[in-house]
Amino acid sequence: MNRKFWSRFFESSLNSNLKSKIQNRKWAGLLAILFVLVGCVEMAEAGQAKLYRVGVILHGGPWYQVVDGLRDGLKELGLEEGKHFAMEIRDAKGDLKAVEKAARDLEREKVNLLYAINTSVTITVRRATADIPIVFCAGTDPVAMGLVDSFAKPGGRLTGVHFLVTDLTAKRLEILKDILPKLRRVVTFYDPGNPVARESARLGREAAQHLGVQFVERHVASVQEFQAGLGALKAGEADAYFQVSDAMVQSQTQLIIDTARAKRLPTVLMDESDVKKGALASYGVSYHEAGRLSAKYIQRILTGTNPKDLPVEGVSGLELVLNLRTAREIGLTIPPNVLAKADKVIK
Repeated sequence: MNRKFWSRFFESSLNSNLKSKIQNRKWAGLLAILFVLVGCVEMAEAGQAKLYRVGVILHGGPWYQVVDGLRDGLKELGLEEGKHFAMEIRDAKGDLKAVEKAARDLEREKVNLLYAINTSVTITVRRATADIPIVFCAGTDPVAMGLVDSFAKPGGRLTGVHFLVTDLTAKRLEILKDILPKLRRVVTFYDPGNPVARESARLGREAAQHLGVQFVERHVASVQEFQAGLGALKAGEADAYFQVSDAMVQSQTQLIIDTARAKRLPTVLMDESDVKKGALASYGVSYHEAGRLSAKYIQRILTGTNPKDLPVEGVSGLELVLNLRTAREIGLTIPPNVLAKADKVIK
């Protein structure tokens, strides 16, 4: 059986609530395509004298893949950086207070719009600002998080792209169990003050109970606490490291990858770029693609469209990526049935 079959197998195995979310977003995505065609004309009519300023706020780490995708998407739309637009990037490095300050500063400096990468950053940016349009790239349902009224009619001053991260928490744990059939205990770190992380931890906890796996939760309130906690992990405390959706923790992805390899802990992360950097596996959609799809929202808003009139679009294309080199380094043999399901394998 080929990889396309297994890709369909993975997507069909998602729970009915998740499949419903995917279906409900499809027609909204079709409407978004129409906005791009209009935007290309309007941007050309606007002339080349004005340089638009786009404030980008993120937590660093793998989120720079989204920025790269955004640049590529804007280029595909005929917009040149330095000629048509300038990005003013603020890397908060996992600190939501820094996100809040960056958002306020950028609004005060009168950038044309803000691009917020991940859900917790978006929530903070919205709270910290008053009037500026916000385009988000959110890995948690933006309706459930109160960011928009609906996918089709966002309302307010926010719109953007939704890609599956939090909703795949249980599936990633299932994959980890498939990779390591004797899995008995996983450890995860997250900030309980982050509503996205709490929801992801809840999903992980429920999945662990179903799989017969002990779900060890370590609460951290800062990057420094996380670094200390991860470094203090001792042999035998866990069979694997499990990642929940916490942008602050994800900002330290390279540290997670390096520590997991040093301590011989299997882990399943979120993006293919993580696997290329040494993670054992990832399952999800492409961060780069999420950024690329965001470009049309920025284009339309810069040319005068109100965010409330731009439907939220979802990112499709779930992929399982494996790193056999990392598997060998940590002394793990990935079962043949898991290898057969992989969309990409790094050897």
